[in-house]
Amino acid sequence: MSTAVRPPTKTHTLLDSPYGELTLVATDGVLSALYMTEHRHQPPRGTFGEEVVAGSFGESVRQLGEYFEGTRTEFDLPLHLEGTPFQRTVWAELQRIPYGETLSYGELAGRLGKPGASRAVGLANGRNPVSIIVPCHRVIGASGSLTGYGGGLDRKQRLLAFERGTENDTPALF
Repeated sequence: MSTAVRPPTKTHTLLDSPYGELTLVATDGVLSALYMTEHRHQPPRGTFGEEVVAGSFGESVRQLGEYFEGTRTEFDLPLHLEGTPFQRTVWAELQRIPYGETLSYGELAGRLGKPGASRAVGLANGRNPVSIIVPCHRVIGASGSLTGYGGGLDRKQRLLAFERGTENDTPALF
């Protein structure tokens, strides 16, 4: 007798933020993606599952609200991250970059014990499915330049300025 494996259940919600509309996706009730408008490497919306009210993402919405208010500097959420073992290792290391600080792709590769893998780290960083919460915006070029960001360089610059307290206007809350 064989048991059929049930495919994961996906749901999503849309959330206004100071950085534009965010799409939160959950897989079996666990946050698995956070995409910004026109996010590079975003899968088709048809793969996000049923749209539900934001309240279904209660803790994620609460912690994002605190982040945008400036009262939260770290996220404490269970995540369902789908990727290669190397990508998941990079994404775990991204979560160790302190709020308001930056690290170069090369430095991140060095932290992983792979000093020559800055390009691979950059590719994995670009495939991060949970922007902001897994803070890929904190990774910069070796020269200190802002390079690549799935949500766009303008958003990356604004997020870094917000975290450093150098953004002229406090972002409007959602």
